[in-house]
Amino acid sequence: MDPDRLNSPSTCTITLEVMGHELHFAQDPNSKHLGTTVWDASMVFAKYLEKNCRKGRFNPSKLKGKRVIELGAGCGVAGFAMAMLGCDVISTDQREVLPLLKRNVEWNTSRIVQTNSTSESFGSLEVAELDWGNEVHIKAVEPPFDYIIGTDVVYAEQLLEPLLRTIIGLSGPKTTVMLGYEIRSTSIHEKMLQIWKDNFEVKIIPRSKMDGKYQDPSIHLYIMGQKSSAGCSGTVGLACSHEEVDTSETKEEKVDNAGSNDMENEGEARAVVRLKEDSILMKLREGKLSDWETRRYGTIAAQLLRDVKIDLQVKK
Repeated sequence: MDPDRLNSPSTCTITLEVMGHELHFAQDPNSKHLGTTVWDASMVFAKYLEKNCRKGRFNPSKLKGKRVIELGAGCGVAGFAMAMLGCDVISTDQREVLPLLKRNVEWNTSRIVQTNSTSESFGSLEVAELDWGNEVHIKAVEPPFDYIIGTDVVYAEQLLEPLLRTIIGLSGPKTTVMLGYEIRSTSIHEKMLQIWKDNFEVKIIPRSKMDGKYQDPSIHLYIMGQKSSAGCSGTVGLACSHEEVDTSETKEEKVDNAGSNDMENEGEARAVVRLKEDSILMKLREGKLSDWETRRYGTIAAQLLRDVKIDLQVKK
């Protein structure tokens, strides 16, 4: 990204409240790089952490000092949420995206540090270039990491293999992988999920565990860990080990999540959305849609317009 664009009219700011702090993330949707846009899955990921940070595995007392690397960080929303829980985060992306990413990291870190009440629990954030599959870049960030995170990092089938190789290169026996993803292509989604299941123990986060507002039937969150020795498979996989990442729920999470399924029926979720159509239309007429609702309905409208084919015939 051209540094001169950072102060151009094309750059705008997204505001997101996370853990009691109002964060501002600059974005440039009109640039030639997808990484300069704040995508909705990163917001769902951050608000999921916020909802579940008071107990269980995401409590700051358990995450303090954990090493985290964010892949395809873009504007840096997901990585910043992990740093707010006490993690030491390296947010990575391609070189063109780094100026905007650095700006967001510096901007929001300064805001947090100036707030004495939470600065002690704040971890750290640094930015690094990492092209997927680049062994020099992977070695430079000094793996292994406790957590590898990424949101909306898969949008083309050819990215699946280099992403997998990169995750493996950054992993150790106890690494936990956390990914957020919005389904845009059913075929790519199915191939992606199969690759994850071939190489990891995969847990799909139920929507009941997500923030009540910041969620959508098309946005999924995954927690993945290394397979046990007996379960290793796939042509490219993590080295088998008797040490295994605990992808099961903690005692507290099991109590909270009793009676819910890991994979919720998407058809039922869409039915609920349809039942709310009247209230949505009412909000729209009255101008009462929240920022999140405006983003989601705007996304749906854009997808519908993209898929509509207009056939113009000239009558003679």
